[in-house]
Amino acid sequence: MKKNLYVLAFLMLGIFGKMHADEGMWLPMFVERLNYVDMQKEGLQLTAEEIYSINQSSLKDAIVGLSDGPKPGGYFCTAEVVSDQGLLFTNHHCGYDKIQNHSSLEHDYLTNGFWAMNKSEELPNDGLSVSFLVRMEDVTDSCLINVSDTMTTEERSAAIRKVTTRLKKVASEEDRYHAVVKSFFEGNEYYMFVYEVFTDVRLVGAPPSAIGKFGGDTDNWMWPRHTGDFSIFRVYTSPDGKPATYAADNIPLKPRHHLPISLDGVKPGDFSMVWGYPGSTDRYLTSDGVDFNLEDEFPAIIELFGKKLEVWKEFMDTDQKVKIQYASKYAGVANTWKYLIGQTRGLKRLGVSDKKREQENAFTAWVNADENRVKKYGNVLTDMAKGYTQMGESIAPLLYTSMAGSGGAEIIGFASDYADLEAAMSPVDKKDLPKEKDMAKKMKEEKKAELEKTIQSLKESLPEQYKDYSAIADQKVLAELLTIYASKVDPAMQVDVIREINKKYKGDFNAYAKEVFNTSIFTSEAKVLAFLNKPDLKTLKNDPALVLSSAFMAKMMEAAGGYQAASGSLNSAKRLYVAGLREMQPNKVFYPDANSTMRMSYGTVQDYKAADAVQYSYITTMNGILEKEDPTNDEFIVPAKLIELIEKRDFGPYGVDNELIVCFLSTNDITGGNSGSPVINGKGELIGLAFDGNWEAMSGDIAYEPALQRTINVDIRYVLFIIDKFAGATNLIDELTIHKAMPEPKRVEIVAQ
Repeated sequence: MKKNLYVLAFLMLGIFGKMHADEGMWLPMFVERLNYVDMQKEGLQLTAEEIYSINQSSLKDAIVGLSDGPKPGGYFCTAEVVSDQGLLFTNHHCGYDKIQNHSSLEHDYLTNGFWAMNKSEELPNDGLSVSFLVRMEDVTDSCLINVSDTMTTEERSAAIRKVTTRLKKVASEEDRYHAVVKSFFEGNEYYMFVYEVFTDVRLVGAPPSAIGKFGGDTDNWMWPRHTGDFSIFRVYTSPDGKPATYAADNIPLKPRHHLPISLDGVKPGDFSMVWGYPGSTDRYLTSDGVDFNLEDEFPAIIELFGKKLEVWKEFMDTDQKVKIQYASKYAGVANTWKYLIGQTRGLKRLGVSDKKREQENAFTAWVNADENRVKKYGNVLTDMAKGYTQMGESIAPLLYTSMAGSGGAEIIGFASDYADLEAAMSPVDKKDLPKEKDMAKKMKEEKKAELEKTIQSLKESLPEQYKDYSAIADQKVLAELLTIYASKVDPAMQVDVIREINKKYKGDFNAYAKEVFNTSIFTSEAKVLAFLNKPDLKTLKNDPALVLSSAFMAKMMEAAGGYQAASGSLNSAKRLYVAGLREMQPNKVFYPDANSTMRMSYGTVQDYKAADAVQYSYITTMNGILEKEDPTNDEFIVPAKLIELIEKRDFGPYGVDNELIVCFLSTNDITGGNSGSPVINGKGELIGLAFDGNWEAMSGDIAYEPALQRTINVDIRYVLFIIDKFAGATNLIDELTIHKAMPEPKRVEIVAQ
């Protein structure tokens, strides 16, 4: 027994020892209790109250989440307020969709960039919103007050939902604020976040993609990096300073706090904070979960996304209009595709599954040492293993049906929007009509009105739906993805259309796709509009795109049933596992997984050793831009004006010793959603914008690797250089609060004669 205790102690020290100081995405409300002393040791000079406060302005008031709606549940990127006139900095790739929406062959802002030289030139963005955190609260006790261990997953969720609905209603103060309650530590804790949401957000500036996206997919997730990944927006309010929809008389936001900017630069060991809205991590995932990702989930997504990108690229390379139309869609899919490739590589190379098993062995030894723990936690790992096995059996048909079918070719998605129209056009069965003539007449009139309303709504959505659509490209996507679907899904689980294609077209999916696009009404805005002006039920019901959409939707619901049941069975086991880990190590400070709520991470500026004999510097310079330049490669074109500025070494006040830093590395813990996050020094000044992680640590969302994990940041001095010297947008520079430390005076000693 004594020997077993020694083994257990060894395992716990080795696997669960002191957390690396730079690991963790921390809730700001706990900064004083959990992190403040460590942060001071690394170089923080602010007080805890200056970092997070609900009573006075603090750093949190300069950080916003970017979303596509007025009541977001999460955020796709982060931005920061950098002036007293509501100016926001974020990443170029965060603003990419909005830049693309404003672009056309006549005004190609993706290629040429966009700069508003005064506020009247700033461009509104329909749907874009920014959320300021007002406060966060621990509501765990309230949420779990009526919860018991004997409840089913559904009963537990219902009990918690009843409480959170009430809490959010009270906190919203009659819709003045937007309140969200989220679970932490797999449902062991709950916190409420209260936001003020602004929906008048205007595009102010963006460099050309040759700067903002320099390196393209080749350099994505890679170091060294030379990307000026930034864009600029501004938040507007009603004249009384409250959130408001777009209006000509709205005024720039007067923020509670904005970040000053430092021109002092960085050096190894400098303190750095990253604030933002990280989307999702899974640091408490078990070995079975890792294996499920590697063997069952990632391969299908990588294959399908890769094929879609291949087809889009083919048409984007030969048609500038298609290139503009698909730029944002391509970038989004490519980012996920390469991320999953990198994570697969990282998880395997770093042996993450084996490391997780060591952790689970330690957990099992701790559980088995006490009968009460055996009763509570004894089946946790077994239940999770069973759940992942069941998910693995159902995930492939679900992924291929949803991603190659319903979410494959865009025409299928267009057609799916017309299912309600089909129902509205279908005549009312006489047996369903009331016997009273007046009631029957009223029912028919209501159905007619509903039909007219549906048609009008569909008409209004057409311009936006088809603005960025190429039927010829989509036709090939349909053929290619259906080919993969037919080869990867068990024939018994396939939609009937596949059998018809094999019979009628002899398995030629290109011929089938051509027929679909020759006969469907959904291939262009003009065809759909003509149909809506003179709708015909038979035409709609027989449309091949709608037939395909309906077939895939039915199969997707069928495939989803088994997966959802297996996934749901894991919830209780995950919650118990995390609760057990925390009980097992009462003196360890745990941080929760990212879930698109405000977090703060801290670390230092550092280089890293990527592999044997491969040591990377912590900075890149303008010289690297010229070294990478390739006029024949769209990803590495360098604008002529930028080349001229570099060759003249015309860096203005942003360079040092005839050199200008482009990007730098830090050890901050980030993930998706942190794009656009501010990198802040110990004095609370902005020194860079976080925009990527590094290829060698792509397993970081599941297992943090302190020796390898780095955040890639664009240096704020390069951002200002592009705004000032390249774009000439000095109106924006004048808005900023810029700090630069005065050089220390030389000491002169006077020696008496």
